[in-house]
Amino acid sequence: MARGPLLSSAALIALMATALPAQAAPASAPGAPPPDKIVIKVATMNGSGCPQGTTALAVSEDNTAFTVTYSEYLAQVGGNSDPTAFRKNCQLNLIVHVPQGFTYAVASADYRGFAALQPGASAVQRASYYFQGSSNTQFRNHPFNGPLNDSWQTTDSTDWAQLVWAPCGAQRNFNINTELRVNAGTSSPDKVSLMTMDSTDGDISTVYHLAWKECPAS
Repeated sequence: MARGPLLSSAALIALMATALPAQAAPASAPGAPPPDKIVIKVATMNGSGCPQGTTALAVSEDNTAFTVTYSEYLAQVGGNSDPTAFRKNCQLNLIVHVPQGFTYAVASADYRGFAALQPGASAVQRASYYFQGSSNTQFRNHPFNGPLNDSWQTTDSTDWAQLVWAPCGAQRNFNINTELRVNAGTSSPDKVSLMTMDSTDGDISTVYHLAWKECPAS
């Protein structure tokens, strides 16, 4: 996927929300992405997994996806780990400017990282998504069990008929909540178990794939 230039101090993830209350969907059939560039900015960013200056966001050249990268999203337990380090989270509020006459939904989101879990330990990667003014959705959970020492990848996806669309003609910020949790379980307390949302080069890519429709004529 081609990526545009990174936006400084931008941030994390996507919209799949089958549990979201229904929005009025545009009447037109699915179409091609708008020709004009979409712009995504971060209104607010909070959480232990995304301290200020540790995330970046880029929009693909073809307007079909955006990518979030993290450099300090790591949860761990055991050994000399801080007692609060078992859980890391990131709450993002994104301003999505789309070309006039179009609306969007997030069709799927891909998450990647690395996990080193001792025998008896476990972890979970979670995410939820919603538009401003709508109810928060239930988290989508992806569990992992030790022993594990490998890269991981998960995908949240939504069927076309269940996509939740941004309201036409109204600005609604898009909220993304993500979380990593690591549980020592029955593993030895002096052994460290950890899970990151990143890659071996210190750069994690969470990709949100966008679907587009034209709004009905007013």
